[in-house]
Amino acid sequence: MKLVKSLLLGSAAGIAAVAGAQAADLPSRKAAPVEYVRVCSAYGAGFFYIPGTDTCLRVGGRVRAEYTVGTRYGDGQDAYGTRSRGRLNVDARTATAYGTLRTFFRYELTVSSGFYAGTIGGNQGIIAPGQARNGAAGPGTASNLDLAFIQFGPITAGRAQSFFDFYANDFGFSTIRTADSRLNLLAYTATFGSGFSATVSLEDRNTGTGQRENGAFGRFTGAGLTLGGQDFPDIVASLRVDQGWGSAQLSGAFTQRKVLSTFTAAGVLTQASSDEYGWAIQGGVKINLPMLAAGDHLFLQAAYADGALGYLGWGGQYGSGRQTSSIAGNQLVIGDLGVSVLGSAKTSTGWSVVAGLRHFWTPQLRSELYGSYSEVKLGYVQAAGLYAAGAPVRSLDPKELIVAGNLIWSPVSGLDIGVEVLYTRTELASRVLQVDNNGARVGGLAGVKSDDAWAGRLRIQRDF
Repeated sequence: MKLVKSLLLGSAAGIAAVAGAQAADLPSRKAAPVEYVRVCSAYGAGFFYIPGTDTCLRVGGRVRAEYTVGTRYGDGQDAYGTRSRGRLNVDARTATAYGTLRTFFRYELTVSSGFYAGTIGGNQGIIAPGQARNGAAGPGTASNLDLAFIQFGPITAGRAQSFFDFYANDFGFSTIRTADSRLNLLAYTATFGSGFSATVSLEDRNTGTGQRENGAFGRFTGAGLTLGGQDFPDIVASLRVDQGWGSAQLSGAFTQRKVLSTFTAAGVLTQASSDEYGWAIQGGVKINLPMLAAGDHLFLQAAYADGALGYLGWGGQYGSGRQTSSIAGNQLVIGDLGVSVLGSAKTSTGWSVVAGLRHFWTPQLRSELYGSYSEVKLGYVQAAGLYAAGAPVRSLDPKELIVAGNLIWSPVSGLDIGVEVLYTRTELASRVLQVDNNGARVGGLAGVKSDDAWAGRLRIQRDF
């Protein structure tokens, strides 16, 4: 019995040894290492490393709901409007031996109706009276590649904020008459230390959004005017300082206008072309006011333009109200230059001042008060059919005042709930006929020389 037991135990041990030897000869299979998402603190909150790379990424965005009511003219227009907007931001940054390599893009989708269909220029738009319920002024969806640029050391390339801009509608629910454009550009920025920097930028105004410089529009006295092709993009230069007390910037722009005109002299139809040039200069300062409350600051800005009114924020139309409309195919517009009956060009000039104040009553409750005043002297007169009976046919030279104020509550981080009131007044040098946005005449032949418009907005916005 002992002999049998010994044989069995010996056999089992031998089998186990052989099996162990065979198992040792098989290839081992180890689990692949897990790539966990790591926080990237080098560029602020919200960044994380893309797994397997040294690139930091932040994904953010915004959802906005707005509702507005305001002055309207004519029964074919709405006195209210609604707007919904979604925004996606993607920011990727990588540290290199040459400095930070950054790529950024912002994309927006917007659905608007009624009152918002008549906003004048820009992504947000100066409020105009309620628009027609049909045709081009009806509700619609708009998509917008707002920003898409690469920054590598001192180079900025792609679609970015113009380096001419400073205040750029930082406050409020509406825009005012100030330079605020996103466009295709190629820029070089030199930094000098202590917060000082200088930039030279080549900017394609034909790709701009917002209120940008204008071509020559409309029918002018005795002359037909169109724009020829440009030989070079706009040249922009700026000098900026950012320090603890705030920021300041001095910027200038130079632009070309090739004019193609057709006119009649001594019964002969003649065509002529000439190169005209425009320029603009702007200075602004942002002053931090921590002595009032944390986060308080004040903007002050002034600008002058000659043949480049888009740098003042004029986007092609007069201010809000009946003066934005057309009669018999003629339209009241803002142009950078005009041509006389003899074919000579004359540029339009203008200036503007801007002020804006943000004040925190509590960390969750703030107010913004902002406004602009602008005067323009046009280099042409409008088509005679736009003037009221007996009014002199001369340059309309608009003057415009925009003032707005709001109250915004932020109950939790990233959420704003606010109301705003906006007032706009436009004055012209001569009386013009009143029409609504369907082109239907409103009132008699006496016309109007000034125009007032009120609007109110409710905004609920979540940033993340």
